Amino acid sequence: MSENTVYSEYRRGELTVYYITDKSGRIGLSILPAGTGDGASYADREIAPLAELYVRGDRLPSGYANGATMCGSESTGRMRLARQYMRGDDIVTELSDGCGRQIRHTLIFRDRAVEVRTEFINGTSSPLTLEMISSGSIGMLSPLTAGEQSRALKIVTFRSHWSSEGRMSVETAEALDLEVSWQRSGVRVHRIGEAGSMPVRGYFPFLGVIDSEHGIIWASSVSAASSWQMEARRRDTGLAVTGGLADYDFGHWAKTLLPGESFAAPPMYMTAVTGGIDEACDALLDAERIKKPHNLTELPVMYNEFCTTWGNPSHENIKSIIGALSGRGFEYLVMDCGWFRNKEHGWWETVGDWDVDTETLFPEGLERTVRMIRDSGMVPGIWFEPEVCGEHSKMREREDMLLHRNGHVIDTGSRRFLDMRPPAVRDYLRRKVIGLLNSCGFGYVKIDYNDCIGVGCDGAETLGEGLRQNMEASLDFYRELRMSCPGIIMENCSSGGHRLTPAFMEEFDMASFSDAHECVYIPIIAANLHRLILPEQSQIWAVLHGSDSLRRIQYSMVNTFLGVMCVSGDIYTLGEDAWRVVLDCIAFYKRVRHIIRDGASRIYRGGVSPENDAYRGPEGWQAVVRTCGGETLAVIHAFGREHGGEIRLPVCADRIESVSALDGEAEISLHDGTLSVLMPEDFTAAAVYLKSGS
Repeated sequence: MSENTVYSEYRRGELTVYYITDKSGRIGLSILPAGTGDGASYADREIAPLAELYVRGDRLPSGYANGATMCGSESTGRMRLARQYMRGDDIVTELSDGCGRQIRHTLIFRDRAVEVRTEFINGTSSPLTLEMISSGSIGMLSPLTAGEQSRALKIVTFRSHWSSEGRMSVETAEALDLEVSWQRSGVRVHRIGEAGSMPVRGYFPFLGVIDSEHGIIWASSVSAASSWQMEARRRDTGLAVTGGLADYDFGHWAKTLLPGESFAAPPMYMTAVTGGIDEACDALLDAERIKKPHNLTELPVMYNEFCTTWGNPSHENIKSIIGALSGRGFEYLVMDCGWFRNKEHGWWETVGDWDVDTETLFPEGLERTVRMIRDSGMVPGIWFEPEVCGEHSKMREREDMLLHRNGHVIDTGSRRFLDMRPPAVRDYLRRKVIGLLNSCGFGYVKIDYNDCIGVGCDGAETLGEGLRQNMEASLDFYRELRMSCPGIIMENCSSGGHRLTPAFMEEFDMASFSDAHECVYIPIIAANLHRLILPEQSQIWAVLHGSDSLRRIQYSMVNTFLGVMCVSGDIYTLGEDAWRVVLDCIAFYKRVRHIIRDGASRIYRGGVSPENDAYRGPEGWQAVVRTCGGETLAVIHAFGREHGGEIRLPVCADRIESVSALDGEAEISLHDGTLSVLMPEDFTAAAVYLKSGS
């Protein structure tokens, strides 16, 4: 049995952090909600080290783990506590193997979560090659439950694919084969991750652990810009969670450090809360909110013309759109892809050259169209995909400016990828992207990204390190863009939601939440993303058509109350009744958008479908209740069959201020803190604004 003791304890607000040591000097981390630590026990479990690493040439992990994880290697096992101290309010813990290898682990309190930063320093006299270093690690879960914790621990992940982002999965440790072996001699590992430049292409970099006996959730997320991995790992009765860059096994990553050099892993956020998954995700998002841009003081009403012109914007059709939008409360008008299109090859295959089509689309130049948008009282925006080039672009032939793998240009058929590291590429993008934004006077830019580099590229020690360097250079360019275009608002898009990670969301004002523009399951995705990105950064589209029923228009517009409102579609074909619905929804949105920006969400689902089942044929109902101080916004959707009963929602309110619903579509009442809603028809939507107190 391990002889573990609490080495130090720090409490800030709602969290208590414990550093646990054993008699050999190893040290690990435990986090608990404040006030729950009295029942914790660390005696019968091995410490999960504060940081995991592997240095090439050391012994790899045993216990049938080699190839499944690089955690538990000799490199980690040699590290011992050197010292711990405070740097301001941050806790710094230094580890050493006594031979020059050092780890500096910094824990920063971020409201209801912590941010962890891990740095490796080569203090030896020889080069060392890292093949793995964790961003963060937490172990001995759950310290509140003794023994094997049979069926008590559940693992939470969020799956994600194109147009079906953020599907939550909750499985017992046993279902994932993380059950303790009879002799505690085999390492069990459940690893998730992504390889490539679309870090949200199968999973979000999030992993949670629920102690169902005590109602506590531990949640972690990695600030990944490219390949990453997270794993739940178990050898004895305690469970460990580790996350960071994809290692050599998983993402072909290694980094050689000369004597005196260091390498910092990407940050990782961690929390422990009493309650449910919504509370845990809120805590992590609060930590990310501190670092995000703050250019937008209130959420805008936007129009993007993509689902209107479908890649064929021109001065004349933008003029028609302005005529339809004028005086109706819209604040931004974004020209999407196609303003550079080629007559022969269109726009998809000519991205990368960024030459305005002045022959047919904008014969008097793009500046005239931008002026026209500004004169109408709206902020003009434009679409770019700066990191790639299309099959029929001139840039495609500039192979010296493109990424290679094993000596060959990386070519996915529809995209080649700019090498964002060389000065020549940065100069090109300054001229073509930043130059156009400034010369025309754009106030908004949508940055898209529509393919994946894959495991990596040439130009560094390994393909994975090449990829990491390239993606860091991409983020550096976007930071430069922001500084070079004062006041610009930046949108992060990657075929919708393939880059919704903290690394990107901390650099962009908002993001395209998905590409499910015209699907009835938009509100399911939008609600799921309340747990993964800030709703104030989640741009949700309402694509409208003149042929839509009023019920469908109301449904589409209410979807946008789950984030930033963005309208698209055939708005100049809408009739008066349809416009009346749209304008009523815009007025309602402007009244509640501060709650969307500053509130906290709780998600409720009922009817015949379990959580997140069958996006394509949604059934039952969903409600998102978002509360900010004494104000509440409830957004309710009825889907397919068996939703017709009364929906009852707990709210902290004593009166209804206003309702967004079609006449006769919803019966809504409030009594003793319960909001009751009855929507008997399929695919209807309503929103309710409530208050409490004076």
